[in-house]
Amino acid sequence: MVEVSDLRYRYPTGKDDVIRGISFAFKRGEIFGFLGPSGAGKSTTQKLLIGILKGFRGQVRYQGKDLGAYGREIYRDIGVGFEVPVHFSKLTAMENLGFYGRLYPQRIDVEPLLKRVGLWDDRNKRVAEFSKGMKVRLNFVRAMLNNPKMLFLDEPTVGLDPQNARIIKDIILEYRQAGGTVFLTTHAMHDADELCDRVAFIADGEIREIDSPMNLKLRFGNRVVNIEYRDRGLERVSFPMDGLADNQDFLGLLRTKVIVTIHSGETTLDDIFIKVTGVRLHA
Repeated sequence: MVEVSDLRYRYPTGKDDVIRGISFAFKRGEIFGFLGPSGAGKSTTQKLLIGILKGFRGQVRYQGKDLGAYGREIYRDIGVGFEVPVHFSKLTAMENLGFYGRLYPQRIDVEPLLKRVGLWDDRNKRVAEFSKGMKVRLNFVRAMLNNPKMLFLDEPTVGLDPQNARIIKDIILEYRQAGGTVFLTTHAMHDADELCDRVAFIADGEIREIDSPMNLKLRFGNRVVNIEYRDRGLERVSFPMDGLADNQDFLGLLRTKVIVTIHSGETTLDDIFIKVTGVRLHA
């Protein structure tokens, strides 16, 4: 769907490149996560891929064709949900969607989607009266207006309670299941782990790692099994995963103790984020 080769970019007033020779690709029907700390180059890369920023070096190909060869027709194919919702506050939700909808030759019936994200009853309210979470949900609906082949989503669940975040994530997964492609930037590592087929970690304008969340967790984790069990109190012990079936201490523990938890030693994407980028989340 998208191929990026040796992409480099420097802002007109900048002295150094902020994107430093990154290369990656993702296929149709894939959710590709683009993860990194603030200022790493995530938003700049997204703006380059959707044509907002010009003058890059390297190559970007969309569906096998050089990005520069496309005109405005490319915007019929893509939907964009920016991190900061873009709405006209004095207009109602329906008036906002009507305005943006007229920009496309084809558009969806928004009623089912508005109902699903819980905004149908508020469709005739001015957006100025909306909460942050309502604006985020409306932002997502707007990104879906033109029934896009590809979605660029920047923090699509930020500011949402768990129930509404679950609804948005389910819609994203269903969109992928129907053949849609998603380029997702987020600081929510749990969302990336749950949604993404593969993720790329970017720091200082360079890609540090690309792989599936599971492969990354296995590669950066430890091949051990951690067990919590009750004895005099709550005890913890670890066993090597290799040869576990023949480990008599492990088997004896299972037979004689009350087991509370058993976990493999795989790490989390949060831990990998810190190791790879050198930056703590929410610092």
